[in-house]
Amino acid sequence: MSHRTLRRIRRIAAAAVVGGLLAGCGTTVEDGAGGGGSTTRGTAGTEVTAEPIEAARKITDGRGVTVATEAVPKRIVCLVALCDDILTELGITPAATNSRLLAHEKFLGPAKAGKVPVVPGGFLNPEVEAILGYEPDLVIGLEDTHGKLAPALKDATVFWPVQPAKWQDSVGYLRNLAALTGRTDAGERAEETFRKKLAAAEAAPSERTALVMFGSDENFGVATPGTDVTAGILPGIADYPWKSRGIEGTYSLEEILARNVEVLFVETLSFGGPAKKGERLSDRLAGNPLWSKIPAVRKGRVIEVDPEVWAKGRGTRSLGVVLDEATAALR
Repeated sequence: MSHRTLRRIRRIAAAAVVGGLLAGCGTTVEDGAGGGGSTTRGTAGTEVTAEPIEAARKITDGRGVTVATEAVPKRIVCLVALCDDILTELGITPAATNSRLLAHEKFLGPAKAGKVPVVPGGFLNPEVEAILGYEPDLVIGLEDTHGKLAPALKDATVFWPVQPAKWQDSVGYLRNLAALTGRTDAGERAEETFRKKLAAAEAAPSERTALVMFGSDENFGVATPGTDVTAGILPGIADYPWKSRGIEGTYSLEEILARNVEVLFVETLSFGGPAKKGERLSDRLAGNPLWSKIPAVRKGRVIEVDPEVWAKGRGTRSLGVVLDEATAALR
């Protein structure tokens, strides 16, 4: 598999944003520094206070998209996992979803998630007729993937295209949806909980060099701030020297070895459920002689993480789980 194909898989599976560093509406301060959206080690940490949220029938998000509903939306269809993340934070179950995020134990769990209808057609091509069959008041999808559905949904429901690039964007979307649904207290609590967790991690950063890599076979990519929401929080809590090389750029194992990576987080991207042991990216790379020389591999600090949370979630609850798992591994 070529690196170009791998990048496309990453954009599909993780719906990662390339460039476009736009701050989310509703953030209270200019948090952190740099394009990744998190603070750099040694600088002032994240503001922990969430400003009050006011209920509204119309909001304008950080990308300038205006969303208005005649009444409080109660039936919301999620075409992107960020939507599932936000709804969980607000105490709302989606009318339908095309994400496996809800099955995670920190969300609804397998039993409750199994009762949520799954939108047919997959992430790339969700079926419009099926979406409308759920009688949604609001449909939330990824702008660069689901924006093409807007004309077909226009006269039947409200469509909200989202496109987060950093955690502040995700917080902005949380605040926006809390305003539309009237779940303002829940939105404020979720934002403040995340901010406190991030600030605490930033206050005690690790000196270890970390890396988040992703892939579906022996080829891999590196998650970088500015192109990956999760990667954007890592420079504030660890030594994370990885910079974006553009949509076609990547890093080699030789370069990773030269950086003396001490903690390695691996996202195995698969479309048929979690990868089985022996089929994970770390398993497939084990046959490469350079792999065994990486400090993280030699010292048993390679952690296969859940891509539903680390790559796709990108909301405050998912990022909270990432912080819990990352800080534990970086000690």
